Amino acid sequence: MPSIQPIKAARGVRDILPKDRAAWAVVERGAVRAARRYGYQDLLVPIIEPLELIERGVGGDTDVVRKEMYRLEPHSDSSARLALRPEATASVVRAYFEGGLNQAPQPARLFTLGPMFRHDKPQYLRYRQFYQFDVEVIGDGAAPFDAEVIEMSKGWLTDLGLARISLELNSIGDQACRPAYLEKLTAYYRPLKDQLHYDCQRRIESNPLRLLDCKEEQCQPFKSGAPKITDNLCEACAAHFEEVRRHLDAGGIEYRLNPYLVRGLDYYTRTVFEYQHTALGGAQNALGGGGRYDGLAAELGYPATPGVGFAAGLDRIVAMLAEEGEEVVPAPPARVLVLPATPEQNLAAAQVGRLCRSVVACAVDYTSRSLKAKMRSAAKTGVPIVAILGEDEAARQVVQLRDMHSGEQAETSWDRLPEAFA
Repeated sequence: MPSIQPIKAARGVRDILPKDRAAWAVVERGAVRAARRYGYQDLLVPIIEPLELIERGVGGDTDVVRKEMYRLEPHSDSSARLALRPEATASVVRAYFEGGLNQAPQPARLFTLGPMFRHDKPQYLRYRQFYQFDVEVIGDGAAPFDAEVIEMSKGWLTDLGLARISLELNSIGDQACRPAYLEKLTAYYRPLKDQLHYDCQRRIESNPLRLLDCKEEQCQPFKSGAPKITDNLCEACAAHFEEVRRHLDAGGIEYRLNPYLVRGLDYYTRTVFEYQHTALGGAQNALGGGGRYDGLAAELGYPATPGVGFAAGLDRIVAMLAEEGEEVVPAPPARVLVLPATPEQNLAAAQVGRLCRSVVACAVDYTSRSLKAKMRSAAKTGVPIVAILGEDEAARQVVQLRDMHSGEQAETSWDRLPEAFA
Protein backbone atom coordinates (compact mmCIF):
# COMPACT_ATOMS: atom_id res chain seq x y z
CA MET A 1 0.00 0.00 0.00
CA PRO A 2 1.55 3.32 -1.02
CA SER A 3 2.37 5.73 1.80
CA ILE A 4 0.20 8.84 2.13
CA GLN A 5 2.14 12.08 1.78
CA PRO A 6 1.42 14.70 4.47
CA ILE A 7 -0.71 17.58 3.20
CA LYS A 8 1.08 20.90 3.56
CA ALA A 9 -0.06 24.51 3.24
CA ALA A 10 -0.77 25.88 -0.22
CA ARG A 11 2.05 27.70 -1.96
CA GLY A 12 2.30 31.36 -1.06
CA VAL A 13 0.48 31.18 2.28
CA ARG A 14 1.78 30.51 5.77
CA ASP A 15 0.81 29.79 9.34
CA ILE A 16 1.43 32.43 11.99
CA LEU A 17 2.34 30.27 14.97
CA PRO A 18 1.84 31.11 18.66
CA LYS A 19 5.51 32.11 19.10
CA ASP A 20 5.03 34.79 16.43
CA ARG A 21 1.61 36.02 17.49
CA ALA A 22 2.99 38.24 20.27
CA ALA A 23 4.57 40.61 17.74
CA TRP A 24 1.46 40.51 15.58
CA ALA A 25 -0.71 41.33 18.58
CA VAL A 26 1.45 44.37 19.37
CA VAL A 27 1.05 45.64 15.81
CA GLU A 28 -2.70 44.98 15.74
CA ARG A 29 -3.37 46.55 19.14
CA GLY A 30 -1.28 49.55 18.11
CA ALA A 31 -3.35 49.93 14.94
CA VAL A 32 -6.64 49.85 16.83
CA ARG A 33 -5.32 52.26 19.45
CA ALA A 34 -4.06 54.71 16.81
CA ALA A 35 -7.34 54.67 14.88
CA ARG A 36 -9.54 55.10 17.93
CA ARG A 37 -7.35 57.93 19.19
CA TYR A 38 -8.51 59.90 16.13
CA GLY A 39 -12.16 58.89 16.45
CA TYR A 40 -12.28 56.07 13.89
CA GLN A 41 -14.82 53.25 14.21
CA ASP A 42 -14.09 49.65 13.33
CA LEU A 43 -16.08 47.50 10.92
CA LEU A 44 -15.70 44.13 9.23
CA VAL A 45 -16.28 43.64 5.51
CA PRO A 46 -16.58 40.29 3.68
CA ILE A 47 -13.58 38.44 2.33
CA ILE A 48 -15.72 37.48 -0.68
CA GLU A 49 -16.98 40.33 -2.84
CA PRO A 50 -18.66 40.66 -6.25
CA LEU A 51 -16.00 40.51 -8.92
CA GLU A 52 -17.44 43.63 -10.54
CA LEU A 53 -16.86 45.63 -7.35
CA ILE A 54 -13.15 44.88 -7.55
CA GLU A 55 -12.87 45.31 -11.32
CA ARG A 56 -14.59 48.69 -11.29
CA GLY A 57 -13.09 49.83 -8.00
CA VAL A 58 -9.46 48.79 -8.35
CA GLY A 59 -9.29 49.25 -12.13
CA GLY A 60 -9.41 46.79 -14.99
CA ASP A 61 -5.91 47.58 -16.26
CA THR A 62 -4.15 47.08 -12.93
CA ASP A 63 -1.98 44.04 -12.26
CA VAL A 64 -4.34 43.21 -9.41
CA VAL A 65 -7.26 42.58 -11.76
CA ARG A 66 -5.38 41.37 -14.82
CA LYS A 67 -2.95 38.95 -13.15
CA GLU A 68 -3.49 38.56 -9.42
CA MET A 69 -7.22 38.15 -8.80
CA TYR A 70 -8.53 35.06 -7.03
CA ARG A 71 -11.78 34.48 -8.89
CA LEU A 72 -14.28 31.99 -7.49
CA GLU A 73 -16.02 29.55 -9.81
CA PRO A 74 -19.80 30.04 -9.49
CA HIS A 75 -22.05 27.14 -8.52
CA SER A 76 -24.30 25.75 -11.23
CA ASP A 77 -27.38 27.31 -9.63
CA SER A 78 -25.86 30.79 -9.45
CA SER A 79 -24.58 33.27 -11.99
CA ALA A 80 -22.86 35.40 -9.37
CA ARG A 81 -19.23 36.16 -10.14
CA LEU A 82 -17.26 36.44 -6.92
CA ALA A 83 -13.64 37.00 -5.95
CA LEU A 84 -11.46 37.07 -2.86
CA ARG A 85 -10.83 40.71 -1.97
CA PRO A 86 -7.33 41.99 -2.89
CA GLU A 87 -7.76 45.18 -0.84
CA ALA A 88 -10.39 46.74 1.42
CA THR A 89 -11.16 50.26 0.18
CA ALA A 90 -13.78 49.33 -2.41
CA SER A 91 -15.46 47.05 0.15
CA VAL A 92 -15.54 49.78 2.80
CA VAL A 93 -17.02 52.29 0.32
CA ARG A 94 -19.69 49.73 -0.61
CA ALA A 95 -20.47 49.10 3.08
CA TYR A 96 -20.62 52.86 3.71
CA PHE A 97 -23.52 53.21 1.28
CA GLU A 98 -25.16 49.82 1.70
CA GLY A 99 -25.13 50.16 5.49
CA GLY A 100 -26.54 53.70 5.45
CA LEU A 101 -23.43 55.30 6.90
CA ASN A 102 -23.80 58.04 4.30
CA GLN A 103 -26.95 59.13 6.18
CA ALA A 104 -25.07 59.59 9.46
CA PRO A 105 -23.03 62.70 10.40
CA GLN A 106 -20.20 63.16 7.91
CA PRO A 107 -17.49 62.24 7.34
CA ALA A 108 -17.44 58.59 8.42
CA ARG A 109 -14.10 57.60 9.95
CA LEU A 110 -13.69 53.83 9.56
CA PHE A 111 -11.02 51.16 9.96
CA THR A 112 -10.72 47.42 9.51
CA LEU A 113 -8.13 44.66 9.93
CA GLY A 114 -8.05 41.39 8.02
CA PRO A 115 -6.71 39.13 5.29
CA MET A 116 -6.43 40.07 1.61
CA PHE A 117 -5.59 37.81 -1.34
CA ARG A 118 -3.49 38.23 -4.49
CA HIS A 119 -2.25 35.48 -6.77
CA ASP A 120 1.19 36.97 -7.13
CA LYS A 121 4.49 35.14 -7.37
CA PRO A 122 5.41 34.21 -3.78
CA GLN A 123 8.56 35.91 -2.56
CA TYR A 124 10.01 37.49 0.57
CA LEU A 125 7.23 39.30 2.45
CA ARG A 126 4.88 38.97 -0.51
CA TYR A 127 2.29 36.32 0.24
CA ARG A 128 -0.86 35.20 -1.54
CA GLN A 129 -2.76 35.65 1.71
CA PHE A 130 -1.57 38.76 3.53
CA TYR A 131 -2.99 40.99 6.24
CA GLN A 132 -3.75 44.70 6.19
CA PHE A 133 -4.74 47.54 8.46
CA ASP A 134 -7.08 49.76 6.46
CA VAL A 135 -8.32 53.27 7.36
CA GLU A 136 -10.87 55.35 5.44
CA VAL A 137 -12.44 58.81 5.79
CA ILE A 138 -15.52 58.99 3.55
CA GLY A 139 -17.88 61.91 2.99
CA ASP A 140 -15.72 65.05 2.86
CA GLY A 141 -13.07 66.26 0.46
CA ALA A 142 -11.25 68.76 2.68
CA ALA A 143 -7.46 68.60 2.55
CA PRO A 144 -7.02 68.38 6.36
CA PHE A 145 -8.51 64.88 6.25
CA ASP A 146 -5.68 63.81 3.94
CA ALA A 147 -3.18 65.15 6.45
CA GLU A 148 -5.02 63.51 9.35
CA VAL A 149 -4.83 60.07 7.75
CA ILE A 150 -1.11 60.56 7.16
CA GLU A 151 -0.52 61.85 10.70
CA MET A 152 -2.47 58.98 12.26
CA SER A 153 -0.70 56.29 10.23
CA LYS A 154 2.73 57.86 10.85
CA GLY A 155 1.98 57.96 14.58
CA TRP A 156 1.06 54.27 14.54
CA LEU A 157 4.33 53.28 12.85
CA THR A 158 6.38 55.53 15.13
CA ASP A 159 4.69 54.27 18.31
CA LEU A 160 5.58 50.72 17.26
CA GLY A 161 9.23 51.75 17.39
CA LEU A 162 9.96 51.82 13.66
CA ALA A 163 12.63 54.43 13.02
CA ARG A 164 13.94 53.61 9.54
CA ILE A 165 10.85 54.71 7.63
CA SER A 166 10.39 57.53 5.17
CA LEU A 167 7.24 59.16 3.85
CA GLU A 168 6.86 59.83 0.10
CA LEU A 169 4.22 62.36 -0.98
CA ASN A 170 2.73 63.47 -4.30
CA SER A 171 -0.41 64.78 -5.96
CA ILE A 172 -1.69 63.17 -9.16
CA GLY A 173 -4.41 65.72 -9.89
CA ASP A 174 -8.00 64.98 -10.83
CA GLN A 175 -10.24 64.80 -13.87
CA ALA A 176 -9.90 68.53 -14.42
CA CYS A 177 -6.14 68.54 -14.98
CA ARG A 178 -4.99 64.95 -15.36
CA PRO A 179 -6.21 64.33 -18.96
CA ALA A 180 -3.98 67.10 -20.35
CA TYR A 181 -1.05 65.78 -18.32
CA LEU A 182 -1.63 62.23 -19.59
CA GLU A 183 -1.41 63.52 -23.16
CA LYS A 184 2.03 64.98 -22.38
CA LEU A 185 3.09 61.76 -20.66
CA THR A 186 1.93 59.63 -23.58
CA ALA A 187 3.72 61.88 -26.06
CA TYR A 188 6.93 61.49 -24.05
CA TYR A 189 6.79 57.69 -23.85
CA ARG A 190 5.60 56.83 -27.36
CA PRO A 191 9.05 57.23 -28.97
CA LEU A 192 10.51 55.03 -26.20
CA LYS A 193 8.02 52.21 -26.64
CA ASP A 194 10.45 49.60 -28.00
CA GLN A 195 12.78 50.11 -25.03
CA LEU A 196 10.08 49.52 -22.40
CA HIS A 197 8.89 46.39 -20.63
CA TYR A 198 6.03 44.75 -22.55
CA ASP A 199 3.50 45.70 -19.84
CA CYS A 200 4.54 49.35 -20.16
CA GLN A 201 4.32 49.19 -23.94
CA ARG A 202 0.64 48.39 -23.54
CA ARG A 203 0.11 51.03 -20.84
CA ILE A 204 1.27 53.87 -23.08
CA GLU A 205 -2.17 53.93 -24.63
CA SER A 206 -4.35 52.19 -22.02
CA ASN A 207 -3.14 53.65 -18.70
CA PRO A 208 -0.12 55.95 -19.11
CA LEU A 209 -0.06 57.11 -15.47
CA ARG A 210 0.95 53.58 -14.46
CA LEU A 211 4.18 54.03 -16.44
CA LEU A 212 5.48 56.02 -13.49
CA ASP A 213 4.61 53.15 -11.13
CA CYS A 214 6.57 50.55 -13.10
CA LYS A 215 9.21 48.68 -11.08
CA GLU A 216 10.91 46.96 -14.03
CA GLU A 217 14.61 47.84 -14.19
CA GLN A 218 14.63 48.52 -17.92
CA CYS A 219 12.03 51.28 -17.54
CA GLN A 220 13.69 53.18 -14.67
CA PRO A 221 16.09 55.36 -16.75
CA PHE A 222 13.19 57.03 -18.54
CA LYS A 223 11.30 58.29 -15.49
CA SER A 224 13.60 61.21 -14.77
CA GLY A 225 12.86 62.79 -18.14
CA ALA A 226 9.10 62.32 -17.93
CA PRO A 227 6.90 65.37 -17.35
CA LYS A 228 5.95 65.85 -13.70
CA ILE A 229 2.30 65.85 -12.72
CA THR A 230 2.97 68.45 -10.03
CA ASP A 231 3.99 70.89 -12.79
CA ASN A 232 0.61 70.34 -14.45
CA LEU A 233 -1.91 70.58 -11.60
CA CYS A 234 -4.98 72.77 -11.98
CA GLU A 235 -5.46 75.63 -9.52
CA ALA A 236 -7.83 73.63 -7.28
CA CYS A 237 -5.55 70.57 -7.08
CA ALA A 238 -2.47 72.71 -6.45
CA ALA A 239 -4.27 74.55 -3.63
CA HIS A 240 -5.44 71.23 -2.14
CA PHE A 241 -1.91 69.83 -2.19
CA GLU A 242 -0.48 72.99 -0.68
CA GLU A 243 -2.99 72.80 2.19
CA VAL A 244 -2.13 69.15 2.85
CA ARG A 245 1.54 70.11 3.06
CA ARG A 246 0.83 73.03 5.40
CA HIS A 247 -0.96 70.70 7.81
CA LEU A 248 1.84 68.13 7.68
CA ASP A 249 4.45 70.83 8.25
CA ALA A 250 2.48 72.21 11.19
CA GLY A 251 2.30 68.70 12.67
CA GLY A 252 6.03 68.12 12.31
CA ILE A 253 5.51 65.29 9.80
CA GLU A 254 8.62 64.86 7.65
CA TYR A 255 8.10 63.81 4.02
CA ARG A 256 9.84 63.73 0.66
CA LEU A 257 8.13 65.03 -2.46
CA ASN A 258 8.19 62.31 -5.11
CA PRO A 259 6.68 63.47 -8.43
CA TYR A 260 6.74 59.89 -9.76
CA LEU A 261 4.69 58.33 -6.97
CA VAL A 262 1.27 57.30 -8.31
CA ARG A 263 0.42 54.14 -6.30
CA GLY A 264 -0.78 50.98 -8.04
CA LEU A 265 -4.57 51.31 -8.11
CA ASP A 266 -6.70 53.36 -10.48
CA TYR A 267 -9.04 54.99 -7.97
CA TYR A 268 -6.57 57.55 -6.58
CA THR A 269 -6.96 61.30 -7.18
CA ARG A 270 -4.99 64.23 -5.83
CA THR A 271 -3.00 63.24 -2.71
CA VAL A 272 -1.03 59.98 -2.77
CA PHE A 273 1.55 58.87 -0.20
CA GLU A 274 3.64 55.86 0.68
CA TYR A 275 5.76 54.68 3.62
CA GLN A 276 9.05 53.00 2.78
CA HIS A 277 11.58 51.18 4.95
CA THR A 278 15.31 51.13 4.32
CA ALA A 279 15.48 47.35 4.83
CA LEU A 280 12.98 46.74 2.03
CA GLY A 281 15.18 47.26 -0.99
CA GLY A 282 14.30 46.97 -4.64
CA ALA A 283 10.83 47.09 -6.12
CA GLN A 284 8.95 45.92 -3.03
CA ASN A 285 10.05 48.60 -0.57
CA ALA A 286 6.67 49.87 0.62
CA LEU A 287 5.24 49.26 4.09
CA GLY A 288 1.94 50.83 3.10
CA GLY A 289 0.36 53.94 1.72
CA GLY A 290 -2.79 55.50 0.42
CA GLY A 291 -4.37 58.67 -0.84
CA ARG A 292 -7.54 60.38 -1.93
CA TYR A 293 -10.15 58.63 -4.11
CA ASP A 294 -12.93 61.13 -4.80
CA GLY A 295 -14.14 59.30 -7.92
CA LEU A 296 -14.41 55.77 -6.48
CA ALA A 297 -17.98 55.94 -5.17
CA ALA A 298 -19.35 57.06 -8.53
CA GLU A 299 -17.33 54.36 -10.29
CA LEU A 300 -19.10 51.79 -8.08
CA GLY A 301 -22.54 53.19 -9.00
CA TYR A 302 -23.11 55.31 -5.89
CA PRO A 303 -23.47 59.10 -5.58
CA ALA A 304 -20.18 60.94 -6.07
CA THR A 305 -18.62 61.08 -2.61
CA PRO A 306 -15.06 62.07 -1.66
CA GLY A 307 -12.82 59.82 0.39
CA VAL A 308 -9.25 59.35 1.53
CA GLY A 309 -7.56 56.31 3.07
CA PHE A 310 -4.52 54.31 4.01
CA ALA A 311 -3.57 50.63 4.12
CA ALA A 312 -0.49 48.85 5.38
CA GLY A 313 0.69 45.25 5.25
CA LEU A 314 1.01 43.76 8.73
CA ASP A 315 3.32 41.01 7.46
CA ARG A 316 5.96 43.55 6.48
CA ILE A 317 5.56 45.70 9.57
CA VAL A 318 6.04 42.72 11.89
CA ALA A 319 9.15 41.75 9.90
CA MET A 320 10.54 45.29 10.11
CA LEU A 321 10.09 45.34 13.89
CA ALA A 322 12.42 42.36 14.05
CA GLU A 323 14.74 44.00 11.52
CA GLU A 324 15.11 47.02 13.79
CA GLY A 325 15.69 44.86 16.86
CA GLU A 326 12.29 45.51 18.45
CA GLU A 327 12.01 42.12 20.16
CA VAL A 328 8.55 41.14 21.36
CA VAL A 329 8.79 38.32 23.90
CA PRO A 330 5.72 36.06 23.86
CA ALA A 331 3.91 35.91 27.18
CA PRO A 332 3.46 32.44 28.68
CA PRO A 333 0.11 30.90 27.70
CA ALA A 334 -0.98 30.96 31.36
CA ARG A 335 0.21 32.62 34.55
CA VAL A 336 -0.55 29.52 36.63
CA LEU A 337 -0.15 25.86 35.68
CA VAL A 338 -1.78 23.22 37.90
CA LEU A 339 0.24 20.01 38.17
CA PRO A 340 -1.63 16.98 39.51
CA ALA A 341 0.93 14.41 40.67
CA THR A 342 -1.06 11.49 39.22
CA PRO A 343 -4.21 11.08 37.11
CA GLU A 344 -6.12 10.35 40.33
CA GLN A 345 -5.86 14.06 41.20
CA ASN A 346 -7.22 15.28 37.83
CA LEU A 347 -10.72 16.03 39.14
CA ALA A 348 -9.29 18.00 42.04
CA ALA A 349 -6.88 19.76 39.68
CA ALA A 350 -9.79 20.78 37.45
CA GLN A 351 -11.48 22.43 40.43
CA VAL A 352 -8.27 24.23 41.37
CA GLY A 353 -8.09 25.48 37.79
CA ARG A 354 -11.62 26.84 37.99
CA LEU A 355 -10.86 28.71 41.22
CA CYS A 356 -7.68 30.24 39.77
CA ARG A 357 -9.39 31.27 36.52
CA SER A 358 -11.75 33.56 38.42
CA VAL A 359 -8.84 36.01 38.61
CA VAL A 360 -5.95 34.74 36.44
CA ALA A 361 -5.18 32.73 33.30
CA CYS A 362 -4.68 29.13 34.36
CA ALA A 363 -4.05 25.80 32.63
CA VAL A 364 -4.03 22.25 33.99
CA ASP A 365 -1.53 19.57 32.95
CA TYR A 366 -3.68 16.45 32.60
CA THR A 367 -0.95 14.38 30.96
CA SER A 368 0.11 11.03 32.45
CA ARG A 369 3.74 12.14 32.81
CA SER A 370 5.50 12.05 36.15
CA LEU A 371 5.45 15.16 38.32
CA LYS A 372 9.16 15.64 37.63
CA ALA A 373 8.51 15.58 33.89
CA LYS A 374 5.62 18.01 34.30
CA MET A 375 7.90 20.41 36.18
CA ARG A 376 10.48 20.29 33.39
CA SER A 377 7.77 21.00 30.83
CA ALA A 378 6.44 23.90 32.92
CA ALA A 379 9.90 25.44 33.05
CA LYS A 380 10.13 25.33 29.26
CA THR A 381 6.80 27.12 28.80
CA GLY A 382 7.93 30.02 30.99
CA VAL A 383 4.89 29.86 33.27
CA PRO A 384 5.71 31.90 36.39
CA ILE A 385 3.77 29.87 38.98
CA VAL A 386 2.85 26.20 39.31
CA ALA A 387 0.28 24.75 41.68
CA ILE A 388 1.41 21.27 42.73
CA LEU A 389 -1.35 18.90 43.77
CA GLY A 390 -0.54 15.49 45.26
CA GLU A 391 -2.81 12.99 46.97
CA ASP A 392 -2.35 14.60 50.40
CA GLU A 393 -2.96 18.13 49.05
CA ALA A 394 -6.11 17.00 47.26
CA ALA A 395 -7.46 15.40 50.44
CA ARG A 396 -6.81 18.57 52.45
CA GLN A 397 -7.93 20.90 49.62
CA VAL A 398 -4.62 22.77 49.47
CA VAL A 399 -1.94 23.24 46.80
CA GLN A 400 1.76 23.95 46.88
CA LEU A 401 2.32 27.22 44.98
CA ARG A 402 5.86 27.44 43.60
CA ASP A 403 7.42 30.54 42.08
CA MET A 404 9.30 29.15 39.08
CA HIS A 405 11.77 32.05 39.09
CA SER A 406 12.77 32.17 42.76
CA GLY A 407 11.98 28.56 43.67
CA GLU A 408 10.02 29.70 46.72
CA GLN A 409 7.08 27.47 47.62
CA ALA A 410 4.14 27.98 49.96
CA GLU A 411 1.03 25.99 50.82
CA THR A 412 -2.27 27.70 50.02
CA SER A 413 -5.83 26.50 50.62
CA TRP A 414 -8.20 26.30 47.69
CA ASP A 415 -10.51 28.97 49.05
CA ARG A 416 -7.58 31.43 49.30
CA LEU A 417 -6.48 30.96 45.67
CA PRO A 418 -8.51 33.86 44.20
CA GLU A 419 -7.09 36.12 46.89
CA ALA A 420 -3.55 34.88 46.22
CA PHE A 421 -3.73 35.93 42.55
CA ALA A 422 -5.95 39.00 42.81
